[in-house]
Amino acid sequence: MSDLTLEDVARQSGVSRSTVSRVVNEDPNVSDTVRQRVLGVIRDTGYHPHAAARALASQRAWTIGLLLPHSVSFLFTDPYYPHLTKGIAQACNQHDYTLALFLVGSKDDEEKTFPRLTRKGFLDGVIVQAGHHGEQWIIGRLVDSKTPMVIVGRPFRSDNVSYIDIDNVNAAYTAVSHLARLGRRRIGLITGPINSTVGIDRRQGCMKALTERDLTPDPALVVEGDFTEAGGYYAMRSLLSARPDALFAASDVMAIGAMRAAREAGLRIPDDLAVVGFDDLPIATLSDIQLTTIRQPVLQFGARGVELLLDLIENGIDPPRHIVMETELIIRDSCGALTRK
Repeated sequence: MSDLTLEDVARQSGVSRSTVSRVVNEDPNVSDTVRQRVLGVIRDTGYHPHAAARALASQRAWTIGLLLPHSVSFLFTDPYYPHLTKGIAQACNQHDYTLALFLVGSKDDEEKTFPRLTRKGFLDGVIVQAGHHGEQWIIGRLVDSKTPMVIVGRPFRSDNVSYIDIDNVNAAYTAVSHLARLGRRRIGLITGPINSTVGIDRRQGCMKALTERDLTPDPALVVEGDFTEAGGYYAMRSLLSARPDALFAASDVMAIGAMRAAREAGLRIPDDLAVVGFDDLPIATLSDIQLTTIRQPVLQFGARGVELLLDLIENGIDPPRHIVMETELIIRDSCGALTRK
């Protein structure tokens, strides 16, 4: 049965793929009970690990690096990053890997961190949260070093790297189309940063939805945001003079800030201003007006990202793999759809 894989043996043994690999490579950090169970499955099935794969596995550090190119303060104020990190950490635990976290907020940080990311025997691979122009430099260096790597979020150059993402264009299109179907005609947009793929893609989806419904995009109704609550608040204040009757904010955090600014200005949500956010993190349901939003599977990004990285580690980094996960429109109070039924 030479076509058996580590996954097949792991499934029949009731353990993770990483545990099977450790047994095959005589790693001492496996209990006798588990070792005997795995060896029994190997013996019964006639599984024979590939010699090259065994040689590679024997040199593993059983550690994955997570590189977040942001400051510490940004990491803990945007709930997206703790949820992503949680998903990755849970998947690492499931596969018997240790997770090492690297925060890179400046060029100096990058210069100090890069040698550690590529040091032989220190890490088996790296997951990088990316999408900004400034992060292409370190991604390019990791590509050149042949380090197994998965990018969370489509990078600007995606032909030579493996990444996992959602279809941000279609997701934003769905959000704005929903507002248009509710009869809203002056739809304001708080986009993500224009130096990021996520900001560019979500803006493109918004414009596509407006154009298809003969709602000429008004420059006065479009403001660039920064994915912070304060950014959403001040963006909304700048939109008030354009008198929007609806708003799409490219993150839940910005939507919460925008709703605060709108209510301070005397607007009623959703009567005067229908609002849709993006992410569906817990913050979306903490307000007295629960937020209609686009749900993206942030926790699942972690699990799929780790699985994809393990595939690259065990089977090689070429060709690059691209995974696009599904999103869903979650309708709550803030858009007015529930009160119109």
